[in-house]
Amino acid sequence: MDAFPKFEPYEPAFLEDPYPTFMRLRAERPVFYDEDWRLTFFTRHKDIKSIFMDRQQFGRDYRHRLKDNQVDSTLVERIFPINAPNWVKFVREAFMDQEPTVHTRLRGLVSKAFTRRESHSYGPGLLSLANSILDQKLDGESFDAIKNFASPIPVSLIADLMGIEEDVHARLTEWSSLIVVPYDLSASADDLAKAEKATIDFAEFLRGLIEKRRRDPGSDLISSMLVVEEAGDTLTEDEIISTAILTLNAGHEATVQAIGNALLALAKHPDQYRYLTGNVEGISTAVEELLRYDTPLQMFDRWILEDCEIGGCLLKQGQKVGLLVGSANHDEAAFVGDTESLDLTRDSSSHIAFGAGLHHCIGSHLARIELVAAITALVSKVQTLEIADSLPQRKPSLVFRGLSSLPLSLTPR
Repeated sequence: MDAFPKFEPYEPAFLEDPYPTFMRLRAERPVFYDEDWRLTFFTRHKDIKSIFMDRQQFGRDYRHRLKDNQVDSTLVERIFPINAPNWVKFVREAFMDQEPTVHTRLRGLVSKAFTRRESHSYGPGLLSLANSILDQKLDGESFDAIKNFASPIPVSLIADLMGIEEDVHARLTEWSSLIVVPYDLSASADDLAKAEKATIDFAEFLRGLIEKRRRDPGSDLISSMLVVEEAGDTLTEDEIISTAILTLNAGHEATVQAIGNALLALAKHPDQYRYLTGNVEGISTAVEELLRYDTPLQMFDRWILEDCEIGGCLLKQGQKVGLLVGSANHDEAAFVGDTESLDLTRDSSSHIAFGAGLHHCIGSHLARIELVAAITALVSKVQTLEIADSLPQRKPSLVFRGLSSLPLSLTPR
């Protein structure tokens, strides 16, 4: 067998379809070190799940256990760039990137303001929005399903959640797109500068919104975070801003790509779409399979907090691991059947598209509600969906897997 080539996640062929490479990696190099990323990458479901669950040996942060002289300084400089202090403060140091006790305190307070029960009330409104969009697009003309369908759904939810007027939606979308770029190794100095500016602008907007909610509170998330209290503890203004930015980033960018990837998969598998139109009770199961099949967040990372061994690989304290969840979700050892195929009847509940363990995505239930609403509207109104034109190259990212546009043509039922 040919020697395994250098890992090139920004090559066009990989961006188009990373899963053949992931399959070969799982078989030949399930754990490997990449000098460019300075990460030891893991590809198998079992290893990645164990790292997610291991709070002793791995962490989202290192500062609760290690000193700066015990960690890779190059990684620290990349993750906490000194020329983007606001991006670091409000994005990189959001509660999802903290460890106990900071994480425990912030997640507990945020969870009280952002409950699962309340979030389910958004389902009917999202379904109505999805139906309304499709009603305007069932004219035989092709349309961009990312711009006109996948993006408005999460933006509408986030704006509603935070009590933001519709005339700000376009700015939310732009801020989100700019802020997430520096997570990738391919980000340039200009990308970082734009992310810093977007963070400053969004934080300034949120400070004004917070002041309004102090004077005139409502039922939105900002108002809830202003009054939430546990054992005498409350959220500071900066913590509210950071959480709001996290809500936008996680709730918009990843969800747009989740819906877009799902639409593309259904368009490429008309037999599976036909099955779904006749079995609408299976939509929730289908959503889990679609998240597994083409995962929107492809890579997470963790600090190594102590020397250890995982998957037969010795790991050194102060370095980081890269967790290729897109590969894990195609692992033949973790799922029944052909993992390279789309099977909307498959039990894919063990996928790790939202991570696992202490830092499991707090908004995963909201993402599922959005996906269910989008697909429910689709199968109720659309007989067939077809790719109407050539697709653009996937976004140059190992972290976020998605399309900048998706030309679709819909045939009404």
